[in-house]
Amino acid sequence: MSDPPPAAPARDHSSDPAHDQAVRQELQRMTRRSFATGGVAALLGAAGLGWLKSAPPEGGIPWPLRRMLEFNARLAQAVFPEGRRAPTFDPSQAKEPRVNGRLGLAPKIDPRRWRLNLLGPGAAPAVERALPLAAVRELPRHEMVAEFKCVEGWSQVVQWAGARLSDFIARFGRDTPYVGLATPDGEYYVGLDRRAAQHEQTLLAYEMNGRPLTPEHGAPLRLVCAVKYGVKSIKRLGAIQFTDLRPADYWAERGYDWHLDH
Repeated sequence: MSDPPPAAPARDHSSDPAHDQAVRQELQRMTRRSFATGGVAALLGAAGLGWLKSAPPEGGIPWPLRRMLEFNARLAQAVFPEGRRAPTFDPSQAKEPRVNGRLGLAPKIDPRRWRLNLLGPGAAPAVERALPLAAVRELPRHEMVAEFKCVEGWSQVVQWAGARLSDFIARFGRDTPYVGLATPDGEYYVGLDRRAAQHEQTLLAYEMNGRPLTPEHGAPLRLVCAVKYGVKSIKRLGAIQFTDLRPADYWAERGYDWHLDH
């Protein structure tokens, strides 16, 4: 049996000028290609960002982002159909939630002089009626122990008591597609669609954990909507408007989804 042929000796390029030149040329070609590719990507990114920034605003943010938020809202409503309820808990699990957000809570008010203004339709609505807290207390009282969820990621089980917004609408309101709610000074405002406003877990609350609301939690009357994030549960209600047009919403104007279901 014959031995295999010897392997070809490795070529030493350490002193080969032609090889060195070829390597330099290849590195230069690769560098130029990488630079060109990166430059094109950077230009496309800058152009996209510039286009996004120059897009006409809609509801306080560029319209492409608004369209994406509206898509997310439609998806959320499809996943969480009408009639769904937020989980409820035993009252023993209820605790006081954090005090997040003080817009609309200054200055102090006298609860005895507080009134809930019912606004007429239109962009500059007039006050059609001013209701004292006693008018809300006359409606059927309901208790709810539900999880109060914040968009910041925390949550707390809370016991609420008050009148259902649906009962309030039946007594004092109008059957419209939307309801707008605002603090007495107009500094904070939210909007609800009919589905949320008529939901059995949407309360005009005047008690929390078995006691009257405190000023920092929205006394004398606040909204609690258990199927939405807490920023929709406006504190210290001052005005309600029943409208055919989607009302303004404080955080929707700052880039959040208008519905904010969870």
